[in-house]
Amino acid sequence: MRYWLFKSEPSTWSWDDQVAKGDAGEEWDGVRNYQARNFMREMEIGDRGFFYHSQKEKAVVGIVEVIAKAHPDSTTDDDRWECVDIKAIAPARTPVTLQMIKADPRLSDMVLVNNSRLSVQPVSEREWRLVCEMAGIDG
Repeated sequence: MRYWLFKSEPSTWSWDDQVAKGDAGEEWDGVRNYQARNFMREMEIGDRGFFYHSQKEKAVVGIVEVIAKAHPDSTTDDDRWECVDIKAIAPARTPVTLQMIKADPRLSDMVLVNNSRLSVQPVSEREWRLVCEMAGIDG
């Protein structure tokens, strides 16, 4: 299993929106960055990810699971763009803010710290365990 982080502006697609989709999940569509798309191409069913609210909140607010491998993004006719489907697994008991992540030296190499604009990014197993611990959830 691999670990990822999915960033979304809560005004566009929030944790509550994701939870409302239930086990059917939802496409992680609209990604128009080649690196983020390539990360989605690497994902396998069962991989886990942090759901991260960007903009004002800037926090990990839950855990999602990949439920469909990369496929054409239904929001465009351009076949360069693909996406995976994800479903909500568990909310963070304590949202883990970017400030908290940056304050922990054990997370200094996390992609989120060094490339905060990338909307889909890998998370190492060590980073996963640390952030889950901070969030008060079993990952």
